[in-house]
Amino acid sequence: MELNFELQGEDINTQKSRVKNTSISEGLHMTIVENLDSKSVGLKREIDQSLIQFYFAFEGGAQFLFHQGSYQLRLEPSRCLLFYNPLAALPLEIEVAPKSKLLFLYITVENLHRLFVEGSEELAFINPENVNKKFYNENGLSPAVMVSLSQLFQMPIHGPAQRIFEQAKVYELLAHYFNRSEDTDVESCPFLEDEDNVKKIRLAKNILVERMTDPPTIPELALEIGLNEYRLKEGFKNIYGTTVFKFLNDYRLDVARQLLDEGKVKVNEAAYHIGYHNPSHFIAAFKKKFGVTPKKYLMNR
Repeated sequence: MELNFELQGEDINTQKSRVKNTSISEGLHMTIVENLDSKSVGLKREIDQSLIQFYFAFEGGAQFLFHQGSYQLRLEPSRCLLFYNPLAALPLEIEVAPKSKLLFLYITVENLHRLFVEGSEELAFINPENVNKKFYNENGLSPAVMVSLSQLFQMPIHGPAQRIFEQAKVYELLAHYFNRSEDTDVESCPFLEDEDNVKKIRLAKNILVERMTDPPTIPELALEIGLNEYRLKEGFKNIYGTTVFKFLNDYRLDVARQLLDEGKVKVNEAAYHIGYHNPSHFIAAFKKKFGVTPKKYLMNR
């Protein structure tokens, strides 16, 4: 299924904004959109009426425009929109907000039906009685869904195995999205049932991002957000699928890679910019995450 998005306008096609289109399988497509810029970016294309559309806002959000902007719909942070319109293939315009990370999934009704052969009657939009009707749904992202999204954005697997990882995570994401059971490990975690605790963990992530060059220690961070160290570490891993330290390290290295992509800094300058005092430590960490040294990365751009 060919369903590729592209950023609109030459002035916004920068290294701070990227779109990655991936065909997961026949009839299942994934698009990852990252807008790390300070201004909105646009996406536009026509969506086939046979597709069920999922829009996940891992960070930030977007504005959906229909009928030349006469009708608008907002995708808020940490929420998901689901569209299904079998009556018409409507042009879709999306304004991606600054500092956003979004993931889109598109799957045909037939393929989704095959995944839920025994329980398809429970899914309103693939129930035989509703297959020719429009369907819309909006809900918040569960911790389990957030973990799957986090791992897809981090992409810890590279090379030939990356495709297997992406396929596995997309199916996992769909399973968590449609999950109605309350006995899975992440969903049943008593800690995560407390919305106040979840907000504190997300605050911890924002603090790490904002102060990446001089981050607080685990005890300092726990004190600042009002949780003990154990709850901070366990809650962070449950929501974001990784440890506090690894999240911070991956984020800093992603920022360094963006700086190198822009061509405005040298390797040593990129290291200092993200808080590394020893460039050799930065080079080793960069190679471990991306598989090449910063110098070779620049040569192969």
